[in-house]
Amino acid sequence: MSLFALVHGGAHGGWCWEFLVPELEQRGHTTVAPDLPIEEDSAGAREYAQVVLDAIPADAEDVVVVGHSLGGLTIPLVAQARPVRHLVYLAAQVPVPGLSNLEYLATEPGAVVFAGAENLAEGEIPSEHDQVVGWERAKAGFYHDVNDEVARHAWERFRRQSFTVMTERTPLEVWPDVPSTYILMKEDRAVGQEWSRRRAKEIGADLIEMDGSHSPFYSRPAELADVLVGL
Repeated sequence: MSLFALVHGGAHGGWCWEFLVPELEQRGHTTVAPDLPIEEDSAGAREYAQVVLDAIPADAEDVVVVGHSLGGLTIPLVAQARPVRHLVYLAAQVPVPGLSNLEYLATEPGAVVFAGAENLAEGEIPSEHDQVVGWERAKAGFYHDVNDEVARHAWERFRRQSFTVMTERTPLEVWPDVPSTYILMKEDRAVGQEWSRRRAKEIGADLIEMDGSHSPFYSRPAELADVLVGL
């Protein structure tokens, strides 16, 4: 039995795993899905990682850490701080030691393809107006293959996202010596597929490609659970 530590992405909360959690539990595993302090401007990846560490029982031995989207900037810090069996980058950003995520994205315009996030490819954070993700943009970019009712309920729970986690130099100094897998979503409209393939290779992660959008925990939770358990 594994414990899956589920780390949400930008503007989301632990609630986004609500369909995946029962699928994993039905397969005999346990989960934790904490809310990261994303509204706090004083909090960056180190503080996010501490919230995840606090959620994992101290005696847990078989821990798999899954980071979705912006959550990918956090999960290697968890592996630096305590033993974990596997890191999973789910349609995720990946930190680069020595750089802030924003600095890195300015050199990798194909990493983020979400409509309205073009500033990131220029090394700038979106304006306050552009930071508000409206329903149409959220549906098209995150949830295009998700039932409208489910997608709207998710969007209605969106949280303010501080950009500190992107503007700070990553606290990650040494890449953790932990097996890792990158799950690429073939119909992702938020994270670029070609960039994902290349970045997975750069960090030595196994690559799994799944059909579907940026949010498989809503569009295909049973399939995602099978992939995670299969690791």
